Amino acid sequence: MQPRASGPDTGHLSSIRPDGSRVAIHPSDVRGRFVTRRRIVYAVLIAFYAVLPFLRVGGHPAVHLDVAARRFYLFGSTFNAQDFWLVLFLLTTAGFSLLFATAWLGRVWCGWACPQTVFLEGVYRRLERWIDGPRERRLKMAAGPWTPERVLRAVAKHGAFLGVSWLLAHVALALFISVKDLETMVREGPGGHGVPFTWAMAVTGALYFNFAWFREQLCVVVCPYGRLQSAMQDRDSLIIGYDATRGEPRGRLMKARLVVPEAPRQGDCVDCRKCVTACPTGIDIRNGLQMDCIACTQCVDACDEVMEKLRRPKGLIRYDSLNGLAGQPRKVLRARLFMYGGLLAISAIALTVSLVGRTPFEANLLRFPGMPYLLEGTTVRNQLELHLVNKNPTESTFTVRVDSPVPASVVLPLPQVKLGSLEGQRVPLFVTVERSQRLPFTFHIEVSDQASGQVKRLEARFLGPPSPVR
Repeated sequence: MQPRASGPDTGHLSSIRPDGSRVAIHPSDVRGRFVTRRRIVYAVLIAFYAVLPFLRVGGHPAVHLDVAARRFYLFGSTFNAQDFWLVLFLLTTAGFSLLFATAWLGRVWCGWACPQTVFLEGVYRRLERWIDGPRERRLKMAAGPWTPERVLRAVAKHGAFLGVSWLLAHVALALFISVKDLETMVREGPGGHGVPFTWAMAVTGALYFNFAWFREQLCVVVCPYGRLQSAMQDRDSLIIGYDATRGEPRGRLMKARLVVPEAPRQGDCVDCRKCVTACPTGIDIRNGLQMDCIACTQCVDACDEVMEKLRRPKGLIRYDSLNGLAGQPRKVLRARLFMYGGLLAISAIALTVSLVGRTPFEANLLRFPGMPYLLEGTTVRNQLELHLVNKNPTESTFTVRVDSPVPASVVLPLPQVKLGSLEGQRVPLFVTVERSQRLPFTFHIEVSDQASGQVKRLEARFLGPPSPVR
């Protein structure tokens, strides 16, 4: 951690008073290059989330997680419960990506892509500013009595919050229930659809509670990511920091203008506190790197605006590393990045190989319960069952063929099976050979998929009484 600069020390969370009471955070409006870029990123992410249930790839929703039926459609690929092992590679890839990004770029995920930040800053706080006005008006209303105007604004604001939460909850529900089914459920009402309705109301309530009241406490109290940043970052990781060498000793602009020969050198920080009022978690970035900082860059734009008006160089608060802020060179290529990058590459390669090598259908051979074989005069019969599952996003036809090294009578009621996407079929199979053949022996069952052209060759063991020694 960077040593704290001169100024008020904070030995507790910025949004919590020493007595444990909550400090209401009202960030001020900020303009600047980073705020503009973040708004564009937020708009793209929110639009993607909103249209995701309506996108269709290969005749199915782009993302449809049908947990009840254990059917999952992801951007043209289909998965079932037997593919759950792929989640291990997916989670490890996501985890190592976060480690790599944090070691390199700090908490860029928190400030630019985390859903908590995206929806709070991109939707809810924008509604709040539109209804309640700028920070000064919000603070004045919060400190004043409940006038009819304040009541009307509060009702409008919380009504808007509830409406947005309701919409977001239904978009989330549409990822698990198709949009068409969801529309039907909404029209018919909760009477015949108690479970989806309960989920929708529960998610709506959780979103409203979080974004209307809990807000930054989710980041600083619930989410463990901020507490782990000291283990994931080093002094060369990119952070949002205050250049204490250039800014200290800070002082009011009026004092800086006094011409006093014996006065000490004045830093560039004029102690306007705009970086503090702009922060969505209420911290003073001048006190050094803190767990509460989500790297949203609002303090950067607020400070740059002041420096521009004072005709001083921008970057008093900027993206830099702890070493860079201390005037030391920053190492980009270092052991930590190589380690995280190597683990990420291994995990990503494993995930890619698993997805590419995944067959578009499942074919499993099972034996009928009971006797392993049946004796009928001079013949031996094995009764098997072939379980087929079509994992193609579209309907496909499967052809089944038995390849035996010895003369055999094969009864296959369904030599061709037509299955829809993620549909399954059990195909009985009866193989009969003469007892005079050398038993047991190995034969093969070949399953070909017309949709993908892939062929799967299954090995089976024909069981029977040992052949007499000749």
